[in-house]
Amino acid sequence: MQLWNKFSKEDLEKKLREKGHEYVTVSFYQYAKISDPDGFRNQLFKDWFALDIIGRTYVASEGINAQIAVPSQHFEAFKSQLNAIPFLQEVRLNVAVEKGDAEFPFLKLKIKVRPKILADGLEDETFDVTNKGLHLNAKEFNTLTEKNDCILVDFRNHYEHEVGHFKDAILPDVDTFRESLPVIESEILKGNEDKNVIMYCTGGVRCEKASAWFKHKGFKNVYQLDGGIIKYANDCKNQGIPNKFIGKNFVFDERRSERISPDIISVCHQCGAPCDEHTNCAFEGCHLLFIQCEQCKHEMGNCCSEECKDIKKLPLDAQKEIRKKVSKSNLVFKKGRSTNIKFKAKG
Repeated sequence: MQLWNKFSKEDLEKKLREKGHEYVTVSFYQYAKISDPDGFRNQLFKDWFALDIIGRTYVASEGINAQIAVPSQHFEAFKSQLNAIPFLQEVRLNVAVEKGDAEFPFLKLKIKVRPKILADGLEDETFDVTNKGLHLNAKEFNTLTEKNDCILVDFRNHYEHEVGHFKDAILPDVDTFRESLPVIESEILKGNEDKNVIMYCTGGVRCEKASAWFKHKGFKNVYQLDGGIIKYANDCKNQGIPNKFIGKNFVFDERRSERISPDIISVCHQCGAPCDEHTNCAFEGCHLLFIQCEQCKHEMGNCCSEECKDIKKLPLDAQKEIRKKVSKSNLVFKKGRSTNIKFKAKG
């Protein structure tokens, strides 16, 4: 059996339409010791492919991190598969807050083996990622963050918290998780060892590792929001708990975000009008992720600059030749940092 997908985007979309599934978008993670990541990955691919699951998953010797979409009619079978894996029994599943406008949350199933499920830049062999901070549910999180002896830190990247974050949270201007650890320690936590350190992220995987790291570094009162923003938003809605998150929660699938509150806290990167809708530059050689309002989208043809707009008008063969000469590696983790962007709060 082939253990990967090799179809074009058009073919993948066609296949998904033919199947006609209604999908449940879900994310989960678990830090655990996996002795054979490659073998585990291959078996997982076979099991999930048989259930028509799509999405992106990383497997490493330290655990698993998954953002996937499961056909609703196969959801119980999917949970049964997870419960058959000892370290994934009763694992918390974060179900998406809203479906969004994207036709499909993902186009195919990708499961990759990596050195770590979350790149952190750490090389301390004595670090135990399972010695994590205390988890807070939504009600506990609201109560503790109202006190003056706490520091609330957003452990996401700049382009994520630009469109939404918790009130009074510290928002580090970082591009990656590995960058955030030393920045937060030296610029935010140093000298505040006696305070309660409360952290949050999208679904919990970053805070789980960060809370364990700062405990390892000697911080005593370390907390994390259980299940991240996704679980918090669902719990607030289902339990009638006041919601302290403003704006949108950035997500890493075709939806790009889920609205948590009606507040629009960011602006169009091209004209400065209130806006929190992300788009990818239509020129594939750029593909920059940035915020663009409907008017600029129409005027710029979904492009981030006049240059990209002009290239997009060329024949496809000419566009491909230009793409070969364009290096965009420096923009992979610097979404919204392009010099083409005129209106940006940070960076």
